Formats: sequence, structure tokens, C-alpha cells
Amino acid sequence: MSGIVNTAQAEAWNGYEGEHWAAHDDRYDAVNSGFNELVLDAAEIGERHRVLDVGCGNGQLTRLAARRARIGWAYGVDLSAPMLATARARADEENVSNVTFERGDAQVHAFPEAGFDVAVSRFGIMFFADPVAAFGNIGGALRPGGRLAFVCMKDVEGTDLGAVFGAMVPYLPTPTGPAGTGPTSFADPARIQDVLTAAGFQDVACTHVEADQIWGRDVADAAEFISAWGPIRFHMEQAGPDAAAKARDALTPALRPFETPDGVWLRGTAWLVTAVRPGPA
Repeated sequence: MSGIVNTAQAEAWNGYEGEHWAAHDDRYDAVNSGFNELVLDAAEIGERHRVLDVGCGNGQLTRLAARRARIGWAYGVDLSAPMLATARARADEENVSNVTFERGDAQVHAFPEAGFDVAVSRFGIMFFADPVAAFGNIGGALRPGGRLAFVCMKDVEGTDLGAVFGAMVPYLPTPTGPAGTGPTSFADPARIQDVLTAAGFQDVACTHVEADQIWGRDVADAAEFISAWGPIRFHMEQAGPDAAAKARDALTPALRPFETPDGVWLRGTAWLVTAVRPGPA
């Protein structure tokens, strides 16, 4: 394994955050899997392609990419040992053999030079300590003409998730952290353009996309799950027990409009970003 420079994120993803995602991979996939095909289609994965999944987490996108690259292979890299253990177990269960998972920091990981045709990510690229260095390293792992495709969080204001988080604002002024930081660090498309251009990519495009997200079986289940999500839990701890309890109680009426007989459904929004490493294919 290469060195890790993003030590704060490594600690989080090998502590509570990573353990929660690993233990509830089905829950998080129910939230995010609606974006899978959007990323994979944008990546234009061929049957012989070598695919890099950055911040692969529990590995659902990696496994799907491996199925598309049925004569090639897919390689998932992530900081989180607990999530990678889940990713390997799921690959075994699903008999996906052309996939490899490795722990590493994509900002400095020693990828093979020009070793991949495509790089993808599903909400795994928002936490780099140095985004330009990270994408420069990812770009170096792509062959000339290689393609990058990922989804990242938009600003939640005006969205279903924004309405839910907004109910907690009187008690947690920044439920997911200040705008432009943490999960929303790539919410500004101008910043995406600047970072990827500085990292050596060209033909950068950001497209608004939406997908249905299932947050729980019912309102109570969804409220409990959202309260346990790492960024929310962190800010609840910072606010103190009284404010945290009030914020948790505020989730129930906020989630009620999204409850259906089939669970609590929110319409999720994201940026679908594509770019190309310069050079002939």
C-alpha cells in the first residue's frame, strides 16, 4: 500500500464512519445506487477496459463496472479497511472475479502509469486534502485519451434533502458542514472546472442529474438512519445532547411528506462530471 497523506479522512473512514457504511452497505446503496448507471454510461466502459474506481467504498459501482468490462477488469481503491472488507465479501458472493480492491489514498497511491482506460467514482472524490494533486495522480493513471466520470454532491438548498436538513438548522446550523466543504466541497461547478483543468484534464463537463433515493422503511427508520450518518452525527455531538435530541425530533415531520407504502423516498441531485486525459486514444 502507498502512503496516506489524508490522515484525518483515513481516521474517519477506518473509525465510526467507515464501520457504519460497511455494516449498512445495503442502506447506503439504496440511497446512492440510482446514480450507478449514469456514471457507468458516461464512462463509456468497453468490454476490454481497465477501470479504476476512486473512493470505491463498499464496491457496488466497482462490481458493476467489472461486469461491463467483462474481458477487462476493475480496480477499487479506498481509505477504509472496513468498507473494503465488505466490498471483497460482496464480490465473492456475486461471483465477480475480475475485480480487485486495495486500500490506498488516491492522492498519492502508486497507480501504474497509464494503467487504466477509465476512472469512475460515486460520491468518493469530495474529501481530498489536495484535490489538484489527487486528480493529477488519477490522471497519470489513465492512458492518453482515457476518460473520467464521477458524481458528486450539489448544494442541498432547494432539494428534498435540503428540506429535511433544513428542519434541523435551528439546532444544527450546519448539519453537513459549511457550504463548499466536506460532502459539498465540489458543489460549485466552477471549482470542479478549475481543479480538473489544473490537474491536467480537458473537455470538463458538469451535468445536473437526479435519482430516487430510499432512506428508510418508514419515517422512524429513516430518521434513525440519517441521525447515524457520519456528518450528521458529528454535528449533533458538537451541538450537545439537548440540541441533538431536538434536531432528531425535527426529522420526523420533515420526512413525513416523503413517506410512501414502499418506504421514504427523496429525489437526490448531483453533478455528473466527465473529463478526458489529453492525448490520442
